[in-house]
Amino acid sequence: MSQTIRHPEILEAARRQGKVTVEGLAEQFGVTLQTIRRDLTELADAGKLERVHGGAILPSGTTNILYQERQTLNQVAKRDIARACARHIPDGSSLFLNIGTSTEAVARELLHHRDLMVATNNLNVANTLLANQDCQIILTGGALRRADGGLIGPLTVATVCQFKFDFAVIGCSAMDTDGDLLDFDIQEVGVSQAIIGQSRRTFLVADCSKFTRTAPAKIASLSELDTFFTDKPLPAALSQRCKEWQTKVVIS
Repeated sequence: MSQTIRHPEILEAARRQGKVTVEGLAEQFGVTLQTIRRDLTELADAGKLERVHGGAILPSGTTNILYQERQTLNQVAKRDIARACARHIPDGSSLFLNIGTSTEAVARELLHHRDLMVATNNLNVANTLLANQDCQIILTGGALRRADGGLIGPLTVATVCQFKFDFAVIGCSAMDTDGDLLDFDIQEVGVSQAIIGQSRRTFLVADCSKFTRTAPAKIASLSELDTFFTDKPLPAALSQRCKEWQTKVVIS
């Protein structure tokens, strides 16, 4: 069976079941696991599905993928992006890392940095950085979002506003073709906006899967940021806009 026939049937199965698995589709179509993975990647690149561990789901513009699923996605790309970002953060810096699996990857790449002060509203970032004895860690406080260990709300914003950071490293859930950074939780968006406002330089870490996703709440525009670390070239029009905005794009 050709992919032109499989793709519509895969999408229909995702609509019926909510999630399709690589193994289940391979058995259904009588093809290899590698063939199905390639099908799902092509459908994800076209924005018709979102890859999750072991399969794919229909994309949602109002609900984020579960944190456990996001942890498994694009791990190599996130690691490479994080390493590129960490190289731009010198020892002796103060910085903020916000909620997200990409910022958690940056935290892992900062374990050998010296004389850092890291503020965060991400419990996972704080736990990771415990292994760096030369890093002062500040948790913002706020309402705990149990799904991913994020701290959000007015208390978080109030804490952020007491500081002026050398760097902010933020993530996003989606990015549209105009270069707007998007997210799902309006309280988290408020925190991210405060972080940008209280930082001398702002870095975005986001892999190319964010180019095909959507979310309802706007964080900021790439025009407001200093550097965007990603793993694939941006669409031509957006790349040109970044040049006009003087937003540096670093491809890992």
